[in-house]
Amino acid sequence: MERFNTAPAAELERALLGCCRSLRWARRVTEHRPYPDLEALLAAADEAAYDLTPAELAEALAGESLTLLPDGAYSAAHTALSAAHAAYESRFGHVFVICLDDVAPEETLDRVLTGIRSRLTNDPEEERPLAAEELRRLAKGRLTRVVQHFSGQAGH
Repeated sequence: MERFNTAPAAELERALLGCCRSLRWARRVTEHRPYPDLEALLAAADEAAYDLTPAELAEALAGESLTLLPDGAYSAAHTALSAAHAAYESRFGHVFVICLDDVAPEETLDRVLTGIRSRLTNDPEEERPLAAEELRRLAKGRLTRVVQHFSGQAGH
């Protein structure tokens, strides 16, 4: 955590924008340093994400990319996933986000398709908090990797 806590603010903000594409979120996480441990950092990141305004959430979602299929997925899966993503984006105005950190690679496609199909039935008011929760989960996983990256740079 030492390298994360002492990194220049601009460098850390750039890295944090790779976790959640909200500038306010990245600045808030950066400004609240130092963190005693990863658990405290993840709690602060969660709190910052919960405080995002609807416009800031839209900004963060706009920066997300489509879920990638695992290598070797067959072309029909690509077609089905592309159609599902297009329907979702048309309905809600942003890409479908889902955290797959705890999903085995061979289950990724099924989990994404099931998730999109079930969430397509939501109205926008129901979907917004679900998308926000998935974005928070994605950010926490990415943030854990950022801390590991900074720890690996110690002494550089």
